[in-house]
Amino acid sequence: MKRRFIPLLVLLSGFALLMYFDIARFISLDALAEHRQWLLDRVAAAPWQAAGLYISAYILVVAFSLPGGLVMTVSGGLLFGAVAGGIYAVIGATIGATLVFLAAKTSLGDWLLQKAGPKMEVMRRGFEQDAFSYLLVLRLIPVFPFFVVNLVPAFLGVSLRVYVLATWLGIMPATFIYALAGAGFGSVLVQGEALSLAGVMTPQVMAALGGLAVLALLPVIYKRLNRQRVE
Repeated sequence: MKRRFIPLLVLLSGFALLMYFDIARFISLDALAEHRQWLLDRVAAAPWQAAGLYISAYILVVAFSLPGGLVMTVSGGLLFGAVAGGIYAVIGATIGATLVFLAAKTSLGDWLLQKAGPKMEVMRRGFEQDAFSYLLVLRLIPVFPFFVVNLVPAFLGVSLRVYVLATWLGIMPATFIYALAGAGFGSVLVQGEALSLAGVMTPQVMAALGGLAVLALLPVIYKRLNRQRVE
C-alpha cells in the first residue's frame, strides 16, 4: 500500500468512528457542564487513557472541521488543567490539521480544492513570499477559516516540515488561553453559573495575539524591503 494513502485511510476510519459514536452531539458547553463530574472521575481513574481519548477526539474534530474546536480546548483545560490540557489540545489540533494537509495530496485533493474556493488565490502571494511566517500569522490570527488554512498550503507547495512547525507554534497562544479559561470553569460550575466563552478573547488578549502576528511578519517585511533596496 502506498504511504500517501495512509492519511486517507485514517480519515475514513475516523469518519466511521465519528458516525458510530455520534461525537458531534457531545461537543457543547452544556454537555460539558452536564457530564463534568463523570468526565473528571474517568480522568482520575485512568489519566493516560483519558488523555489519549481526548487527543483522538480532538483529531477527529479538526480533521472533519466540526464546529467544536474551542469547546474541546476549554474541555481540555477543565479536565486536565491549563498546561496539560493545552498541550493535549495542541497535539490533537496539529495532528488533525496535518491529516487534512496530507489527505489533500491524495485522490481527495480535487474535491478538497473545491472546498478551499477562491481564498487560495488570495493567500498564494503570502505563501510564495515566506511560507513559514505567513502560515504562522494565519494560525495566530484567524483571518481565514481554520479548515481552509489546513488545505491551501498543500496546494501551494508548502513542505510538510514547515506546515507542521508553523501550525504547532501558531496555535499555541490561543490554545493555552482557552485551556486556562477552561481550568477556571470548574469554580464557575460549582457556583451554579452558566459557562460562556464570551469573555475569554478580551481586547487585551486580541492585542497580544496581534502583536505576535506582527512579529511573525517581520521576516516577510525585511525580505521585501531588502529586495526593493537591491532593485
